[in-house]
Amino acid sequence: MGGVLDPHAPDAPYDSAWHRRKLDYRLVNPANRRRFKVIVVGTGLAGAGAAAALGELGYQVESFTFHDAPRRAHSVAAQGGINAAREDTADNDSLQRFVTDTVKGGDFRGREVDAFRLAEESMRVVDHLNAIGAPFAREYGGTLATRSFGGVQVSRTFYARGQTGQQLQVASAQALQRQVHAGTVTLRVRHEMLDLIMDGDRVGGVVMRNLISGDITAHTAHAVVLATGGYGNIFFHSTLAKNSNASAIWRAAQHGAHFASPSFIQFHPTALPISSQWQSKTILMSESLRNDGRVWVPTRPGDQRPANDIPETERDYYLERKYPAFGNLTPRDVASRAATEQIRSGHGVGPLCNGVYLDFRDAIARLGRHTIAERYGNLFHMYTNATGEDPYEVPMRIAPGAHFTMGGLWSDYDLMTSLPGLFVGGECGWGYHGANRLGANSLLSACVDGWFTLPHTVANYLAPHLGTEPLADDSPQVRAALSRTRARADALLAIGGTHGPGHFHRLLGAILYEGCGVIRSRETLEHAIGRIRELRAEFWRDLRVVGTGLHLNQELELAGRVADYLELAELMCVDALDREESCGAHFRAEHQRDGEATRDDKRWAFASAWQVGTDGGFIRHHEPLHFDTVPLTTRDYR
Repeated sequence: MGGVLDPHAPDAPYDSAWHRRKLDYRLVNPANRRRFKVIVVGTGLAGAGAAAALGELGYQVESFTFHDAPRRAHSVAAQGGINAAREDTADNDSLQRFVTDTVKGGDFRGREVDAFRLAEESMRVVDHLNAIGAPFAREYGGTLATRSFGGVQVSRTFYARGQTGQQLQVASAQALQRQVHAGTVTLRVRHEMLDLIMDGDRVGGVVMRNLISGDITAHTAHAVVLATGGYGNIFFHSTLAKNSNASAIWRAAQHGAHFASPSFIQFHPTALPISSQWQSKTILMSESLRNDGRVWVPTRPGDQRPANDIPETERDYYLERKYPAFGNLTPRDVASRAATEQIRSGHGVGPLCNGVYLDFRDAIARLGRHTIAERYGNLFHMYTNATGEDPYEVPMRIAPGAHFTMGGLWSDYDLMTSLPGLFVGGECGWGYHGANRLGANSLLSACVDGWFTLPHTVANYLAPHLGTEPLADDSPQVRAALSRTRARADALLAIGGTHGPGHFHRLLGAILYEGCGVIRSRETLEHAIGRIRELRAEFWRDLRVVGTGLHLNQELELAGRVADYLELAELMCVDALDREESCGAHFRAEHQRDGEATRDDKRWAFASAWQVGTDGGFIRHHEPLHFDTVPLTTRDYR
């Protein structure tokens, strides 16, 4: 068993902690900033924001993305909106309500003091994004429009139809390109991080693969920021782009960075169900649809009649029945679990009986088709393209799908990991969301990290290193990192088996959905751990990677990512098995009361942070969680 982790949070009331910490940060003279080099890996909202802000401040920034342009980072896939506690609506919202909703929504397994920073900076984030060109929806009088999202009873979500992530990403990428033009940021596209360069216990750079030429190169810096997104694609069928992966953060974990709450995986309740086994992924439909859509299943198990032929008296609007106070806007973990229960009990709908209905009939009758089209038209169009069905005429079919990872590299209040010089931003971190992220807090947390936190915290780390130089390109540390990376690629190429990496990825996803999915138990987790170990052994015995490592080779890229998934998957299950309670999206079947999650605050009011041992085992450290302003209570959305 490991030790107790110090979050290095300010010794101040939580509602003033961020203000106090900013006053205490060490500063770097503007004339000295050009002497420091910072590497930022990833160009989503967190990475683009951090690189653009650090470049604007005058630091030397090297920005990497495996996309062909920074605007294609996966933040574009977010649809519904971005939260902000602006207190300018008439429904009695406030900063304290935002914090309460975030902490309660995460089932009291996040860091409360971080939630205050999220709330405080949210008011600046929306103004900033609006200023750099994000086309937010507006009311008739010109003020920014808001709508509701799951887990809250106020309207605090700012949006750009159903493509908010895309519009915010475009604005942030433009800000990044401005710094590229100014010469403060060097942008390298089509590069994937393969390893960290370690200078003792400090991070001194990264090893990258050029995805066009296959070249492996080293890049050194005074500090490294990872903003590489979440690891939900480990489930194979997920809402994430197929290239999204865990390799950057897992390599950090292999070098000693602690990994927090790896089993806290959010399953989005409005993903599209898989219609046939050949599908390679599922598709996200915005949670904003639950503002006007009603979720239901037939009351009779196995009822395969067309949805419109099922009379009102034979429909079970189960979320409205079970959670009348929140209805269809219950938090994602609650809605996903309820849908899973309906599907498993035989009430599932669709060709594979693996979905539930999301019906807009009543909203169209009340508001008119034109209004619904204004709010969700692009989402309805996307649904029709994916399924061939018209949601204006028939209900959508939805189902829980692996989506967001609340877990990630453990970091302190300053977003620095347990490896000095290595920072995280966005979904690859962990602090804000606890065991369940509220809808529209994802875009917010990425922007708060990138634009308004990392520029302060990275400077605080750099200040005492003035006068030092990054590692030389021919230093022993750089040569060692390059040697490790090439040896790993050679090992994958040398196996010479019979199955490609996609085969093992698909099998791993099935194991995880069954064993560490929406509902887990000791039995399913122990079984999954055994099967993962067997699959990992088979992978290293029977993998086949065609081609070489000397040029473009997408099979080799995927093989490396799947190898990392097979190791991380075991840690996910070990963490879920270790945590003998239910909280948020971590629902252990043994720990429930009347179908609702049962926390154990006496034993488990802490964040688990796992260290990978030298023998491949896992050591659990922990950070106690304190709640000074939001009292520990049982979540109740009824």
